[in-house]
Amino acid sequence: MMITTDAPATLDPDGLTEVLFEDGPDGAYLHGHWRKAVSADLFRYRPGARIEERWQLAYDRLRALNAELPLSPQWLAGDPRELAALHEWAAVVDGATATVAGIHYNLFLGSVLDDEVSPPRELGEFASLARIGTFLCTERAHGNDAAALETVARYDRELDGFVLHTPNEGARKYMPNTGPAGGPKTALVAARLLVDGRDQGVFLFLTPLSDRRGTLPGVTVALLPERVGSPVDHCVTGFHHVRLPRTALIQGPHGRLLPDGTFTSAVGSSRKRFLHAIGRVTVGKLCMSASTLGGCRAALAAAVRYAYVRQISGAGDGGRVPLAAHRSHHGRLLDCVATAYAMTFLHRAVTERWITHRPEERAAAERLVAVAKGWITWRSRDITIESRERCGAQGLFPVNGLAEYAANVDGAITAEGDNLAVWCKAGAEMIFGHASAPAPEVATGAEDLTDLAFLRRALAAAEHHWHSAARRDLRGGGSGDGLGRWNNASDAALALVEAYAVGQAADAFVAACARVADPATRAVLADLGALFLLGQVDSRSGLLLVGKALTAGQVGALAGTRRRLVARLAPHLAALTAAFDVPEEHLSSLPMLAAVPVPRP
Repeated sequence: MMITTDAPATLDPDGLTEVLFEDGPDGAYLHGHWRKAVSADLFRYRPGARIEERWQLAYDRLRALNAELPLSPQWLAGDPRELAALHEWAAVVDGATATVAGIHYNLFLGSVLDDEVSPPRELGEFASLARIGTFLCTERAHGNDAAALETVARYDRELDGFVLHTPNEGARKYMPNTGPAGGPKTALVAARLLVDGRDQGVFLFLTPLSDRRGTLPGVTVALLPERVGSPVDHCVTGFHHVRLPRTALIQGPHGRLLPDGTFTSAVGSSRKRFLHAIGRVTVGKLCMSASTLGGCRAALAAAVRYAYVRQISGAGDGGRVPLAAHRSHHGRLLDCVATAYAMTFLHRAVTERWITHRPEERAAAERLVAVAKGWITWRSRDITIESRERCGAQGLFPVNGLAEYAANVDGAITAEGDNLAVWCKAGAEMIFGHASAPAPEVATGAEDLTDLAFLRRALAAAEHHWHSAARRDLRGGGSGDGLGRWNNASDAALALVEAYAVGQAADAFVAACARVADPATRAVLADLGALFLLGQVDSRSGLLLVGKALTAGQVGALAGTRRRLVARLAPHLAALTAAFDVPEEHLSSLPMLAAVPVPRP
């Protein structure tokens, strides 16, 4: 199939935009608001800016976003959907701005506001961003095992306050944005609360770090080397017997200090107290997923537009055709587009589940958020890398808007719980704490390989297989050796988590198709959903063949079915990515999309 030089206008993208940003009752307004905010000139790329200037620019942009808040920063911190939307659009133009926004509004301000036990605190400086809030949990020696962190906050009865201290080099806080950029800063510091010499577990402590003159006494801050991606003022931070008032302790059901200095808690386990203290990390996972979602859609929008701008020699006649004319090019992009739609629909569904879950559903909702974060961020990395490659050498230049996306995704993969660690936790919980998918139906061979319901049943068969395998492998790992049993079951458990994630994305995609009223738009979206599901089924075809969820004939027909779907969808490629609604102010600022060579420095 050959498509024309100009992107064909065979599909109105507005209907697709509507379903993509159907995010709660006010999704169109919500996303339109932040889209407009990042369209301002302040958010365009600054060629030649030094790293220190880019650090400061992230905070300047944060203050610009703060000025655009429809209501107060306190309201924003309490609305997971609004927070996620802010990240989704900020990451389109600057990953660093998304990073500092998430830390300030969610981890810092949100955690302070979640304390309904302490007397109300004065938050005016944080609402106006006269002070930036940051969050210090991870230590040099304690990352995914942060519950074992070593920073201590000793309750001093004589002073009726706390003494915050870093006992060794491994206990220094690793990677928080505590540098001089952005102005004075205050942190929430995770530390072990010691009361009368007894370790009560990890709590958060409100700790001023700096003022206009620099760091405060007892606080040491050392800048870390430059990292890949959009730069943030990451540092290593320590404390030397820093005195804090009683009001520094962030309290809640997990623990409080009574007026007489007695510690009390409704939570018996110190690990559970820690998880309660850092409960904002779950919303942080939603925000990390959203930021990579916005970034990968922007990368795809740029790559697809470039596919029509970039002309190459045609076959035989000496003419020139766009890159998009080649199936080897547009087929890869369509695979990415299909996955990006699935990721978007999954994120909307997971956000809704988190907002509406009942108290008894909290553990399952938290696990779903964690599973979705892993799948969305890993797929975002795949998409940003593919998008960059499809733009050739032009994509290597940061000024063309693609080079930093993949590195920013790497940061999200690690932040708020490393993906592999959170998937291991989810897998361990799901082996016996999650209902198994239905037993597979035997395929007859008459099923249509573009039927979304049939493809979904095939994915359920894969989930069922890996659930059964994980249970079998855990039981077969030998008694008395917990680590050995987990090691024996971990491969199957992780495959279970992935199959579950893909199944949830498939359900969200099918539900989105059902919400589209226009038949032509719904047909294209259904084809895109089939392309996504077909790829997932194809990668598991051997397993599904053995399990009789596919016949040999269906396995043999997978490639041809995919080829026909790509042919049907190719004329709509430009419309499918135009529906992402990436600001024209951003796309038109990228030199490669104006068919102009990147200028030499």
